[in-house]
Amino acid sequence: MPYRTQKTRAATQLPDIRHLAGVAVAELELGAPDGAGAWITPAPGGPPFKDGPHEGEDQRVFALVRLRGRPVGTVVGRIRAGDDPASVLAGQAVDEIDLPEPLPAPLPGDAPRATVVVATRERPEQLARALDSLLAQDHPDFEIVVVDNAPATTATRDLVAAGYAHRGVRHVLEPVPGLAAAHNRGIAAAEADVLAFTDDDVIADPHWLTALTLPFAADPRLGCVTGLILPARLNTPAQTLLESHGGFAKGFAGRRYDPAHPPADEPLFPFTAGRFGSGANMAFRAGPLRAVGGFDPATGTGTPARGGDDLYAFVRILAGGHPLLYTPDAIVWHHHRERWEDLCGQAYGYGAGLTACLTALLVRRPALLPALLARLPRGLAHARTMTASRATDAAGRRGVPGEHGTYTYPWPRHLSRLERRGLLYGPVGYVRARLSVRGEPRPWEGR
Repeated sequence: MPYRTQKTRAATQLPDIRHLAGVAVAELELGAPDGAGAWITPAPGGPPFKDGPHEGEDQRVFALVRLRGRPVGTVVGRIRAGDDPASVLAGQAVDEIDLPEPLPAPLPGDAPRATVVVATRERPEQLARALDSLLAQDHPDFEIVVVDNAPATTATRDLVAAGYAHRGVRHVLEPVPGLAAAHNRGIAAAEADVLAFTDDDVIADPHWLTALTLPFAADPRLGCVTGLILPARLNTPAQTLLESHGGFAKGFAGRRYDPAHPPADEPLFPFTAGRFGSGANMAFRAGPLRAVGGFDPATGTGTPARGGDDLYAFVRILAGGHPLLYTPDAIVWHHHRERWEDLCGQAYGYGAGLTACLTALLVRRPALLPALLARLPRGLAHARTMTASRATDAAGRRGVPGEHGTYTYPWPRHLSRLERRGLLYGPVGYVRARLSVRGEPRPWEGR
């Protein structure tokens, strides 16, 4: 994420998760569904992947599995001295993943012109890594806008001017602090009809932007597309714990959410915005996003609301009648926070961002309240069922990341408590943030 999370009280209560550290991250390419012709490479942005551990050592590996280039799942393996990592992990992939044959055909047509917006604040080294990956995209026609949010120094401006301006990267300033305000500044600066957003702590797969924007050409009603977020490193217990609990990924099956045909398995739709994707990997059609007012500047990291800006935009787009599509083909590799203290702040921000988002929706669109109240009873019953199944899953496999969405390592009680505190705080944080930005026009208004 592009901003450091504030510390929360009792952040030093570290459970015994030291055994979760030191998982290598790699990509495993399968030439055929039977695992033949497999080879392995380190994840982009991660440390070099060892050919094998030393005698007497084991190495745990988390691998994205691709079949002829298409992502189909993840495996976690233990490589022993003398093992061939590609062969071991390919065997696991064949056993554990329902490999599709044939693979879904890629979407036809040309990807539309796009603007990539990257909001950042005082993290030039991470930003440079992200920009290098964005400039290596295979998309035929795009621009990059870096939004420098409430900077304390000229580090970001100097980086762009010295290393990236000559390659077409634009630098714009947003003095109002907060991720949503920065994204709104990006909307104002954008020149394309499709706007992609990512963070300064990711590395984008070379095919990311093409995969994220192609669906807009295939479906003129589409308002938003989100993609797959995977860990770039799993070096520390905090990083591995987050990924073991589900991380940011939404699975390897594409899904279309259409307000004209609400999904039967989402009782709170469209208010279950966290199921649709995350702000580090999302794109919108510019017209509908501007029509709903963009992002609420009283939400997001960097404001008292602590988060919820992406969730707010997802719901507003869906409530406006535009479908949202999730595609696992659009991949970014995210650098999870390394320290336990940061993970505590992230857990608190999850809860605060969710209720801040709901508060923002009801404040700006009071007509949504009856729909939310009508969905609450079934939604709460569904949530209790999901919680019970997660507890069962967590009892079986512990200690390393597993299949996304199965929550294979239990979330420590301390983090669950912080999430609940955040849920209570979210509406208060939103009101505080809203008072500070009251009367601020959207940057593109009056253009």
